[in-house]
Amino acid sequence: MVSRRALVTDGPDVGAVAGNWAVVGSRCVDVTELNPAPTPAEVFAYFQTLPLPQLTTTVQPPGGTVLVGLPTIFYTDAPTEQVFTVDIRGFVVVITAGAQSFTWHTGNGDAVVTSDGPGAPYPDETVTYDYTSGTYSTYLTVTWGGTFTVDGSAPVDIGGTTTTDGPTVQLTAVQAHAVLTNPYD
Repeated sequence: MVSRRALVTDGPDVGAVAGNWAVVGSRCVDVTELNPAPTPAEVFAYFQTLPLPQLTTTVQPPGGTVLVGLPTIFYTDAPTEQVFTVDIRGFVVVITAGAQSFTWHTGNGDAVVTSDGPGAPYPDETVTYDYTSGTYSTYLTVTWGGTFTVDGSAPVDIGGTTTTDGPTVQLTAVQAHAVLTNPYD
């Protein structure tokens, strides 16, 4: 059996306008309304899910034993600013999260110490607490806020805050007792 192919020559030229279409003109169409930039509410929703650090509490004196009658010093030396780049619907969003406040849970009932900075070690201590005898679990809650940019725009404040809790630190507060000794023994 022999197959024959026929060349079709009837019909419009390739690329020609078919039907009752006419070229009226050309223009650019702004598609921004079809995909608007992320709103502050959208960015805040992402902000709340970021893996923000859980800052560790450092205590002085070190070692987990503190003295009754002497201030216990709290501070953290962990970074208090984090930068995240996320993609929201095709837009590059850079979120800069910064620690705004620090709440030091002393483990002594509802007693907390708040500060707007990360504290400092001795001799520049800025966050202290005086314990009575006992055992305590202390930790740090950090409130984070920040700004964001969309595709390199000017920074805009994030419309809210979120918090992280650091790991607990176990402390034992002991009473120091004076002991008289004979220097000639």
